Amino acid sequence: MAGYARVERTLLADLLLEVGPEAPTMCTGWTARDLAAHLVVRERRPDAMIGVLVPPLAGHGEHVRRAKAAQPYAEVVDEIRRPPWWSPVSNPATDELFNTVEFFIHHEDVRRARPGWEPRVLDRGEQAAIWKALKLTARLALRRLGRPVRVEAPGFGAFQVGDGEPATTLLGEPGELVLFLSGRQRVARVDVTGDDSIRTARLAM
Repeated sequence: MAGYARVERTLLADLLLEVGPEAPTMCTGWTARDLAAHLVVRERRPDAMIGVLVPPLAGHGEHVRRAKAAQPYAEVVDEIRRPPWWSPVSNPATDELFNTVEFFIHHEDVRRARPGWEPRVLDRGEQAAIWKALKLTARLALRRLGRPVRVEAPGFGAFQVGDGEPATTLLGEPGELVLFLSGRQRVARVDVTGDDSIRTARLAM
């Protein structure tokens, strides 16, 4: 097992400490402190994360996240490094399944909010792991558009969401495509052909 989720987790935690709690991120309205708190709550407070699926309960989740964000920043970041023993991440297979893309995206949320950033060169194994998860991400992200979209990563393959002739084609590396499809269009290095209104669309996740 390659352990890409573990690597991205460590790199993100290191970067969070480097930039400090008030650094901006690509998550609208969130500083590094807010993002760190979200990641800890995601793994340690399943009751708080139910609000993602059940909107009426979203207030509870936000209350828990804000309380975590109020704790000492270095301690919160340390909790990111040390997921709880009972979490699915204690199993390398489920860690890769649930966290490779999650931690890659949030690592880039911090990196790409800083001036002078450039895309990282990911090894092919990590790109392949991201590509594997991309089909589900794409279906969730593109469901509101109501038009067919082709997604293509040279050397990894292509797929289409929606039936019929694609109105839009997205071309890029898997890492860049997953950032684009998770709402980070502004900083994702993706070529768009056809209907390019997708660049500013609110992509549902």
